[in-house]
Amino acid sequence: MYAARQDGEFAIPPVDPVHMKPAHIRQVVDYRTKEVPGTVVVDQNARHLYFIMPEGKAVRYAVGVGPVARAFNGGEAEIARKAAWPRWIPTQDMIARNPKQYERYRDGVDGGPGNPMGARALYMHKDGIDTYYRVHGTNDPSSIGKAVSAGCIRMLNQDVIDLYDRVEPGAKIVIR
Repeated sequence: MYAARQDGEFAIPPVDPVHMKPAHIRQVVDYRTKEVPGTVVVDQNARHLYFIMPEGKAVRYAVGVGPVARAFNGGEAEIARKAAWPRWIPTQDMIARNPKQYERYRDGVDGGPGNPMGARALYMHKDGIDTYYRVHGTNDPSSIGKAVSAGCIRMLNQDVIDLYDRVEPGAKIVIR
């Protein structure tokens, strides 16, 4: 499941599960919730994302999140759109907070292995307005399970591709 793979014109490097915490390996788990199948639930404290399935099951993925000061403030949003190998542009807040790191990317970074958004992105909107928060892949697998992102929800590229193939635009996402 974490083997190297070719994805269009880009190669995705392998992630060795031997070096992963067992709880960080994608798996189907028991998960009782009032949410309907197809919903995405993110537990920022536990650093897990759940894709709700029928009959009290969910696919559980490990994620990286933002520190409390930059994390999504919780609640519900909608997956308004999906993109493969998305283009990334840092927000003005990111540039102002850390110009040394982000100013050089002001005009954006094309999709590909060097892009911080990784292989896929799910765009979160709330009340029809872009939140600028994303569920996306990463080019830094060591960040999974940590609170180090600029606020988005990071996933291993293999996991975000799996989620991307499951979730439909318009799906509800609940952030806790």
